[in-house]
Amino acid sequence: MGKKEIDSGSEKQQTSGVIRTIAILETLSRHQTINLESLAKETKLPKATLLRFLSTLVNLGYVYRDPSDLYSLTLKMFSVGSHGLEHIDLIQIANPIAQKLCEELGETVHMGVLEDDEAVYILKKESSFTIRMYSRVGKTIPLYCTAIGKILLSDMNERELASYLGKVNLKPFTPNTLRDSQALKQELMQIRSQGWAWDNEEHEMGTLCIGSAIRDYTGKAVAAMSVSWPLFRFNVEEKQRIVSSILQACASLSRLLGWTEE
Repeated sequence: MGKKEIDSGSEKQQTSGVIRTIAILETLSRHQTINLESLAKETKLPKATLLRFLSTLVNLGYVYRDPSDLYSLTLKMFSVGSHGLEHIDLIQIANPIAQKLCEELGETVHMGVLEDDEAVYILKKESSFTIRMYSRVGKTIPLYCTAIGKILLSDMNERELASYLGKVNLKPFTPNTLRDSQALKQELMQIRSQGWAWDNEEHEMGTLCIGSAIRDYTGKAVAAMSVSWPLFRFNVEEKQRIVSSILQACASLSRLLGWTEE
C-alpha cells in the first residue's frame, strides 16, 4: 500500500470521526438526558463505538455522564457557541449569499432588519439590468406593505403585533395596499405557514417583491431577504422556482447563524 493510499484512508477515518461526533452532539442537544441504548438507536452507531466517542467527549468536558449512566450536554457547548456569536457579522456572511441569489435570478436583492416600527435596508445587491430598483442601504420601508416587512411582522407574537397595529396607520401607498388590520393578520398567518411573503405592487406600483426570513440559532427572524422585480420582467410561470431559490438562500444564511429547521 502506497503512502497516498494510507493518507487517504487516514483522512476518511478522520472525516468519519467528525461526522459521528457531530451526530452524537446534535442528538444529545435534543434531550435533557438519554441512556446509551437510546442514543445508539438515534445515532445508528454501535454501542462500543458510541462508548468510545462519549468517553472522549466526557473527558473533554462537552458531555456529562451521571451516576445512573445517563448522558447530557454540558454548558461548555453553550460557552463555545456564545463566543462564536460574538464574531458573527451578519452583513459579511450574507454578502456572498445575496450576490449569488442576485446572479441566479438576475434581479435586485435587499436584506432588511427591524428598526422600531419600520424595516431598514442593510444590504443591497444591484440588478444588472438598465432599469433598476430605486433604493439604497439605510432606506426605511413600512412593514405592512413590503415583503421584508411582512416577514418581520409574521415573526412577532400576538402582543408585539397588537402593539404595532395600535401605533401604525395603515395608509395606502397604492390601490393594492392592505388597509384592514384583520386582512393583514390573515396574510401573516399564511406567511408563517408557507415561509415566504410578497409585495404585489402594495408599496410601489409596477414593482413586485418576494422575501423570506433569516433566522438565528433561537429561531427568531433577525432579518429578511427579498428579491425585487419591475412587474414587466416578472415571469409568473417561474414563480415556484423563484420562491424556492429565495427560500434556499435564506435557509443557507440562517444555518450559518445556527438555525436548524427542526
